[in-house]
Amino acid sequence: MNSLEGLPVAYFSEHDSADVVVGQNVNAKNERLRQVMDSVTRHLHAAIKEIEPTQEEWFEAIQFLTKTGHMCDDWRQEYILLSDVLGVSMLVDAINSRRPVGASENTVLGPFHVGDSPEYEMGTNICLDQKGEDMIVRGRVLDVDGNPLAGVKIDVWQANDEGFYDVQQKGIQPDFNLRGVFRTGEDGTYWFKAVRPKHYSIPDDGPVGALLEQLGRHPYRPAHLHYILSKDGYDTVTTHIFDPDDIYINNDAVFGVKESLIAEFVKVEDEARIKEAGFTNAYYWDVDFDFVLAPKS
Repeated sequence: MNSLEGLPVAYFSEHDSADVVVGQNVNAKNERLRQVMDSVTRHLHAAIKEIEPTQEEWFEAIQFLTKTGHMCDDWRQEYILLSDVLGVSMLVDAINSRRPVGASENTVLGPFHVGDSPEYEMGTNICLDQKGEDMIVRGRVLDVDGNPLAGVKIDVWQANDEGFYDVQQKGIQPDFNLRGVFRTGEDGTYWFKAVRPKHYSIPDDGPVGALLEQLGRHPYRPAHLHYILSKDGYDTVTTHIFDPDDIYINNDAVFGVKESLIAEFVKVEDEARIKEAGFTNAYYWDVDFDFVLAPKS
């Protein structure tokens, strides 16, 4: 087919600029692509008309996108970081993980998940270097009717008390430090030992970090533990639980905090409970958090 067949006249004007451009997409080979590009084009043209950038400002925007691309490689994706700090990653995740009221909510996966973490018995301490403030994390996994779910795979991982994941500190932290996989029993309960995590900075040495600085924003994420909970017949939940006392709890740089994911960290100083838990320090943190899985739709 002639590539010009069926195309409307494309005489450009400021007033109908978006209509002129999207009119050239009538022969798109993929209808979904045409819909997406029509919407993106219309919103972009509307933004340009509202902002009225100078030529210099528009070139600066192009330079920013160019620098963002230059920061991307097999180990780093600066465009994902840009999506994160604009809240787009969380919005896309929210749209794609709508669940019944009461079911556990998703949040961002993050870049530090490892797919082959060791599987442990309940109660195992996933802190392999004995550094940090002791912590016990426990709870139940239920269905939306409140029934316990057995055989739920719980994949957990976290940063250490200095805000680093093991994969960021090869040779400093042991491999698979603060990672583990557990499976719930018939009563749906889970528990394991770890250390209290700490807030940390997302990579801020690139164009996205420079943008945050210019906007007067910080690059920090509040302290959290990562979870992936999965069971046949149920929606997989990729989520965090957050420390309510972290200084960045209300201002996550990537907007990952949801109110339902804020846990309670209780300081236990009773000597008998410390001894029973197998710890030797003067206190430990107790975190009790339940999850609710929705049936796969």
